Amino acid sequence: MSDQTNARVAVYLDFDNIVMSWYDSVHGRNAYAKDRQAIATDPQAPEIAERLAAARVDVGAIIDFAAGFGTLVLTRAYADWSSPVNAEYRDQLVARAVDLVQLFPAAAYAKNGADIRLAVDTVEDMFRLPDLTHVVVVAGDSDYVPLAQRCKRLGRYVVGVGVAGSTAKSLAAACDEFASYDTLPGVAPAVREVPVAEPKRKQRRSKDSVEDTATKLLERALRLGQEKEDTEWLHASAVKQHMRRMDPSFSEKALGFKTFSDFVKARDAVAELEETGHERLVRLREG
Repeated sequence: MSDQTNARVAVYLDFDNIVMSWYDSVHGRNAYAKDRQAIATDPQAPEIAERLAAARVDVGAIIDFAAGFGTLVLTRAYADWSSPVNAEYRDQLVARAVDLVQLFPAAAYAKNGADIRLAVDTVEDMFRLPDLTHVVVVAGDSDYVPLAQRCKRLGRYVVGVGVAGSTAKSLAAACDEFASYDTLPGVAPAVREVPVAEPKRKQRRSKDSVEDTATKLLERALRLGQEKEDTEWLHASAVKQHMRRMDPSFSEKALGFKTFSDFVKARDAVAELEETGHERLVRLREG
């Protein structure tokens, strides 16, 4: 997390994106598209209402996370607020001083143009508010990559928030820092529906792949850090920061670890951790 004095933060939520992505995360791939007609017809129908409730987004958790970077100067959420699904969130959003930007789809089931409107507003705000230091974009589309890059070129620290599995890797890489909605403090873990046809072996391979990637990232950060600092032992916080710079989507919590130290301990074949008082030092394991 960027540490800036008097940081001023702007938050932009592509609300449809986060709602649909979380719905798919809870109920399975393309679940929202499959249920779209039923949701539009009668969101209060018992089965649909139950599925929507299970995938309800905790807006407060997102805003509280953004507030951790500094003073919230403005917060905007883009969606079709006449839609019954989105309307359920209006009171919650207004209570948190979120500006609701109304968008209408050009045609049935068409995109509502949130990416274009959100991008235009963000760039305009950066010039209108020169003291703005942080931009938080809550979305997952690769369409936002040019926006993240432009914000960084204009000297802003860019934070992305998206749903794991529904966020483009290119968007996460374009941000200074990226957080998965699933791992935000206060967000209740989703009880995901795993398709019966999905082999457990495939699930294990996917998890192993993520674990291997994280291990290689740690090893690379340690090698680069030792070469740069010309010392074996590195501060754990500096190593984590370097890992986040190389891969903004890295999160030990997303991997199931409470702390970065726990993450390192689980990779004792690669790294050694030394804990002295409040100091945490890490080095590559020799041999």
